Formats: sequence, structure tokens, C-alpha cells
Amino acid sequence: MNPSNPTAPNAASLWSPLAQPAFRGLWGAGSLFFVGNAMQNMAASWLMIELTASSFLSALVQTASFLPMFLLSLPAGVLADTIDRRRLMLRIQGVYGLAALTLTLLALAGWIGPGGLLFFTFLLGVCTALQSPSWNSAVSDTVARTELPLAITLVSMTFNGARAVGPGLAGVLFALTGGAAVFAVAVLTAFGMSWATRRWPPRPPSPGRLPAERLWGGMLSALRYARHSPAIFAQLVRTAGFSGLGSALWALLPVIAQQRLGLGAAGYGLLMACLGTGAVAAGFFVGRMRSRFSLDALAAGCCLVFSGAMLVGALSTWRPLVCASFVLGGAAWMTMMSTFNAAPQTSAPAWVRARAASMHTLCSLGAFALGSALWGAMSSLIGLSAALCLSAAGMLASIALARPYPLRMGADDEVTLAPLHEEFSVQHEPEFEAGPVAVEVVYRIRDADARRFLDAVQQLAVPRKRDGATFWRVYRDLDDPSRYVERFIVTSWADYLRQRARATVARHELEALARSFQVPEEPVLTRHYLAERSP
Repeated sequence: MNPSNPTAPNAASLWSPLAQPAFRGLWGAGSLFFVGNAMQNMAASWLMIELTASSFLSALVQTASFLPMFLLSLPAGVLADTIDRRRLMLRIQGVYGLAALTLTLLALAGWIGPGGLLFFTFLLGVCTALQSPSWNSAVSDTVARTELPLAITLVSMTFNGARAVGPGLAGVLFALTGGAAVFAVAVLTAFGMSWATRRWPPRPPSPGRLPAERLWGGMLSALRYARHSPAIFAQLVRTAGFSGLGSALWALLPVIAQQRLGLGAAGYGLLMACLGTGAVAAGFFVGRMRSRFSLDALAAGCCLVFSGAMLVGALSTWRPLVCASFVLGGAAWMTMMSTFNAAPQTSAPAWVRARAASMHTLCSLGAFALGSALWGAMSSLIGLSAALCLSAAGMLASIALARPYPLRMGADDEVTLAPLHEEFSVQHEPEFEAGPVAVEVVYRIRDADARRFLDAVQQLAVPRKRDGATFWRVYRDLDDPSRYVERFIVTSWADYLRQRARATVARHELEALARSFQVPEEPVLTRHYLAERSP
């Protein structure tokens, strides 16, 4: 096993999560939903080409579908971590089914135009964005943490398999009957997802004495956690770069099919199927590749392969070569995106896991949506081939991100919550929303141990900020050089209590290391201060 990737599974155990009935049911329903969603996106893109013959508007369909992920995935992640996910998912799935049904009827009557097509695509994207974190966390809850990378790989395989099966089916169905029948399939898959949610409902939030985080506060908590978690932050940066640059191929695929290869709707579906087929095939080998290569080496290889696929799409009109390169490109895409998806979920504790998954979605599909619009505009300005070549060059340059933002999976002690190592009491406990609150931890350190103590206590800066502190610093008493004060500030009393409850085994180990330098004659003191305002 590669030491940089301690959670990498063996390829032989890929199917083990399917032994869990709840995972199997949610995974199956989600797979059908992915197919219906891929069919709807393909039909909308091709219908836009038929209505307008505009490469920019066709690419804008992808933006309308995925931009809601950028706008709503983080708020949706907060909701998934704090409220009843079952009720949330069922309501959103109902709206999705109703919107897809309306689109179907309008297309059947011939009343849908470019504006309406973009509106309903955007609305369906909103529904997908709002339910994705809840569905991801519900699926994750059905398997043990050791099987989580395997489960994510299976989900990625089905998502990318939908890109293979969905567009191919949509292309044939569109050619035979038109877009309305394709949109109707999305209605059926939405009801299938709703049935699975009722049959295997996700766990409700754990009750506690603390009030649930509010939407804005929960978003800030997630952003603060990601910013001060090196593993998650690196993954988010790399995801945004890879997805934004790689979106050129996906967004311009209808234009490649029509303008360069002279294909119709069925041919466009074939190109999508090539990308999806490669993605599914990669799922059988991705575990073995993760165990054999470091994550950064794997990322570099995927960037090389996918940029090569974009160059072939830009420069070649030989259909067999284009199809073969797209199979390899789809394999590279799935390998990289499933790895990116696994990193935040294996590096985040349960209280923030849905938000970690939503931040991955925000970066991947948000960058995809913005990139689709950018590359569509670039194609209109400088031409299809030049836009794809520029994107391929950018992807090759992104390999250099491995130095400042190395990839790794989280370790068990970084996500396992630990029991509180000390009780505390204050004479007058404030209201939950009172604050800001300043906390001081007072140490007495011998001169001989001062340097090692400072090295140890400085390591607490990251977990304190990650779990809720807005400010952190260590001070030395000028009147008593053996006295050191660790001081941090949280927004409210409730946030301080949450920060204590969010302590992981790794953070406790760092705290124990800092406390080990305390002189044995005195205890470490913790003091709490509440900000006062003028009357």
C-alpha cells in the first residue's frame, strides 16, 4: 500500500459495499437517476444546437446545468449536516419530477425555445445541487469508513457510466422520437430516486444540547475547516483546476461532433459514450493504481492523458482515433475525479462530512460550469481547435500544482472524534449566542523546555482554527518568562462548545504533547472571557 494513500483499497474488494442492502438500494436508484440526468443534458444540448446552431448557447446548457452546484452546493451541505435529510431529499425530488414533466410537455407541444430550455435546465440543476450533499452523505453512512473509498469509486463508476449509457440512449431516442421522450425518462428516474429515499431513509441528525448551526454560520464553519485542513484544501484547489480546464472537452463535444466529424445526434451520443465507457473501465483498476502510485504521480498521468484527448479532438477528423482517445480521456477523468471525491470525505469527521462533499462538488462542478461558458465563448472567438489546444496546454501546466498542493487521503486519527479530556465549569454560563468568547490556556514551562514547548503548541494553531477559532496566538508573560498563554477567540459560546465537541484524536495528541512540558507542580489553567459592549 502506498504510504501517501493509506485508505487506498485493493481492486479485488471493489464490490464489497454492495453487500450492504441500503448502499445497494441507494446506489442503484442513484445510478438510474444519473442516467436520466445525463440523457436530459444531452437532449437539451442537442436541441439547443438544432434551435440555434450556436456553439456558445450549446455550451451554455452545460453552464445552466452545473452552475447551481457552484451557487448552492455549500448551503445544501449545511442543510444536509443539520436538518432531516429524508424530508429535504423527498421535497427536492418532487420539484425535480414536476419540472422535468413540464419540460417534457412543452417539448412535446413544440413550445420550448432557447430561453425556456435554459430555464428548465437551470431549475433541474438547482434541484440536483440541493439534494446531492444529502444523497452523498446518506450513501456514505451505509458503509464503514474503511469501505468509503470503494463506495465512492462505485458511485463514480455509475456516474460516469451514465455518461456512457445515457447519451447513447438519448441520441438514439432523440433521433427516433425527439427530445420530449428523452425528458420523460428523467421524470421516471426522479420518482425512482424518491422511492429509494423512502425505502432506505438517511439517518437523522444526532440530537444534542447545542442548537443546530444556522445556514450562514454553518457555511463559514465549512469554509474555515477546509481552509485550515491541508488535505482538503489541496484537493479543492486541484479539483477546480482539473475540472475547469477539462470542461472544454465536455462543453464543446456537440460542436466537435457536428462541425469537425459531421455527426448527428446519435454520433454525439457515441462520443459521450466513449468518454463514459473509459470512465467505467477505469473503475476496475483505479484501486490498484492508487496502491501502486502516489496520488500526485497518478494526477500527473491523468492530466497528460486527458490533455492528449483534447488535442486529438481539436486536430483530428479521423473518427476511430477520436473515439479511442476519448475512451482514454474518460478513464483519466474518472480516475482523477473519484480520487478528488474520496479525499475530502476520508479527511473530514462526521460533523462536516456532507459539507466537505459539497465543497468538492462546488469546486468540481462550479469550475465545470464556469469553464464551459469560458471555453464556449473562446471557441466562438478563436475557433474550436484553438480553444481545445489552449485548454490542453493549461492542463499540462496544472501538473505544477503538485508542489504547493500535494494530494493525500486523511488518516483515522484526523477524523475520529475523541472524548473530552477535561471537564470545565464557569460560574455564570452565558447564552449560546453570546460572544465573542476569548479562551486562554495558561502554561508554566521551564526555560530548558521552552523551545520544544513552542514547537509543540504552534501545531495547535491549525486544529483550533479549523474547528472554530477566528484568532489564535501564543504569548509569553513579560513579568514571568516561565508563563505562556495560548489565546484564541471564537464567535460565540455555542461555537466554543462545538469546538470542544469537535476535538479529534489527532488534536488531543497535539494538546497532550504541549501539556507534557508543563511543570509538574502546577496544573494547566483554562480561562474564559466574554466580550462586553458599551451600554
